[in-house]
Amino acid sequence: MRDTRDTIPGEDEFTHIHELVYELRIGQVMTKNVFTLGPDNSIREAKELCRVNRISGVPVLEGDKLAGIISVEDIILALERNEIDRPLRERMTGRVVTIREEESVIQAVRTFALRRYGRLPVVDQSGRLVGIVTRGDIVRGLLKAIDIDYRRGELDAYHPQHVFEDLISNGTSITLVYRIEPNDLARGGNASGQIKKALGRIGIDPRVTRRVAIATYEAEMNIIIHAETGGQLRAVIEPKQISIWATDEGPGIANLEQALIPGFSTAPDWVRELGFGAGMGLNNIKASADFLEIDTAPGQGTRLHIVVRTEGRP
Repeated sequence: MRDTRDTIPGEDEFTHIHELVYELRIGQVMTKNVFTLGPDNSIREAKELCRVNRISGVPVLEGDKLAGIISVEDIILALERNEIDRPLRERMTGRVVTIREEESVIQAVRTFALRRYGRLPVVDQSGRLVGIVTRGDIVRGLLKAIDIDYRRGELDAYHPQHVFEDLISNGTSITLVYRIEPNDLARGGNASGQIKKALGRIGIDPRVTRRVAIATYEAEMNIIIHAETGGQLRAVIEPKQISIWATDEGPGIANLEQALIPGFSTAPDWVRELGFGAGMGLNNIKASADFLEIDTAPGQGTRLHIVVRTEGRP
């Protein structure tokens, strides 16, 4: 099945905030000093801890591992039932959706949107609690990153780059190729980050770089999540456009029209529980691109051809 579109309509421009949400890692924005309780602490103790510290939930640890979480909503329910002195293990939420510190902030944003949570515990590879992230943490992290980028931009203004001028005068191109491993969520975004870095180094317009970064990130994550044998991300940088091919030999897309519906997802449950697979990947690619072609068929894999023009949208 093929979907070929020229001049894909969408938002006029992705902002720098959009770019940072993809680029920032949870470990950069999370709160590291977290108040915790044990399963045998009482709901009354949790209520007092939340009141004094003005927080809306407390992770519950058994040893150094996350056993559950108690929220203000859980505490209010216990008050209504006159169970304020019961142990937390009886009222805490045991199956907790967590996020890893090396994951992109976009995954937390998606999980907040899908599940309407106010906070997400952050764990390391062994399941040990290392922090907690809230919507407020993300906003503060973005503001800090914007300030750092602004200061860095002022310094870069005194060091003009001429590589892109040479690229134009020679009429040549630069090709970047990355192997994408299946199920490698911890390194998700590495390839797209390298492409973005390369575009910055040769002086591509930041607005163009932003759109390429979002499109390549989404394409990369689709390969990681859906392709059992992984795939490849290839970017060709030319004077007038950046062309991206994302290919895999995965299951293919059974119904392309359905896959382009915002919110539709075929990601497995374990991926969705991590905050990935929110059903916005193809739509974000579509909104970022000036041209998008999708070749796919069940059992034959998927090939995306994405073009972003360097001279802006018409």
